[in-house]
Amino acid sequence: MSFPLSKKALAAAALALTATVTAACSGSGGTTAGGASAGGKVTIRWSTWGSAEDVALYKGFNDDFMKRHPNIVLKMETVPKYEDYHPKLLTQLTSKTAPDVFFVGDDNVGKFVAAGVLAPLNDKLAGPDSKSKPEDYFEGVYGGARKDGQIYGVPNDTSPEVLWYGKKALKEAGITEDPAELNAAGKWTMAKYLEMNAKLKAAGKAGSIFWNWYGSTYSVIGGFGGKVWDGGKFVATTDPKSRKALETLAKGYADKTFLSADVLPASNGANTQFLKGTAGFFAGGRWMIDVVKKGGDLPNYDIAPFPSETGEPMPGAVAASYLALNKDSKNAKEAFTFLTEFVSKEGQLLRLKGGGAVPSVKGAEQIVLEDNYPAHAQTLLDVRDTGFANYPEEVAVPGLTKDINDHLLKVWTGKIAFEAGMTELQAIVDGKIG
Repeated sequence: MSFPLSKKALAAAALALTATVTAACSGSGGTTAGGASAGGKVTIRWSTWGSAEDVALYKGFNDDFMKRHPNIVLKMETVPKYEDYHPKLLTQLTSKTAPDVFFVGDDNVGKFVAAGVLAPLNDKLAGPDSKSKPEDYFEGVYGGARKDGQIYGVPNDTSPEVLWYGKKALKEAGITEDPAELNAAGKWTMAKYLEMNAKLKAAGKAGSIFWNWYGSTYSVIGGFGGKVWDGGKFVATTDPKSRKALETLAKGYADKTFLSADVLPASNGANTQFLKGTAGFFAGGRWMIDVVKKGGDLPNYDIAPFPSETGEPMPGAVAASYLALNKDSKNAKEAFTFLTEFVSKEGQLLRLKGGGAVPSVKGAEQIVLEDNYPAHAQTLLDVRDTGFANYPEEVAVPGLTKDINDHLLKVWTGKIAFEAGMTELQAIVDGKIG
């Protein structure tokens, strides 16, 4: 998924834990997709990326699954760094050595679908052996994992993008209104949000911190009433409201009303600034709970969705990842059994408890609500229910999302002037599509 990457220490721990997990449950399967194990058991290889904490949660699911399916041995293969994962997987698919089941990120799934390496899942998901029916998931979250009505990957969890805010920081800037309360009253508008950011800046603070990814950028565009894609065309640079949103971001980054988490120094990074109260808002997902816990003052923090042009709710960005089935798996039946249970309600209740993700499946909302934190945790579910994963038109073009993000970061950091940056951005997208 499109989250900030784990630290090197976590990556090393993940590698060590992965070695332990693989040794414990790999059986004697071969290097090709699938394989028979000793005693007539079937080995199912599956792969993912993730931190040590993620891997530990997956190991719990693996152990539970193998107890219930003694004929199946799971072999988990992990890559700590997200940016390394998909190139490795593509290489494996090309050489016919890929796992039976694997994660695919929302910004990469389109090229896997286009390459024809994923098994279509509609019939399997609707069949009698399925624990995860197509309708169990929210329409917008399928994103590029669905093409021409066919599902090629099931959302295994999500991360709705919301605005975390520090109440003390807002109060110190003279802000008396509460964003969550404004949202509940239908008065949480982009104009009000920008007004708060201006007051924070005037008080010597940053207004908002964003990670440079489509979730934040496209949410701001939506908040201005703009469009990113329309009729298969990239219109973010030409739609007047969209262009105004991007210009507002550029100016905000230039005068430090907005901060890009990607380029902040390690000694005074995004988490540190937000916890110190030197920034009022921080865009992120449920994983931010672990960040604010380090601040020690949990009641100080709450969440609101990205504001809309009118104050009415709007579709928000939802980072997602998908579990897909290798079209060439030699043990497709057992592989699907694993896939459907992994993404099912019961599977998500088991493996997401204590994590920072939001379930993708209907009926597992208690994971988000049971701790009553943050106070408006329901907002995470509201954004998920009506939100969108990255646009299918964009993820269908290999590398396009990364190219857009990389170019925009040059605009945000002043390396390219705004007008020239928009012209170049349109040329980049048109060139990729062409």
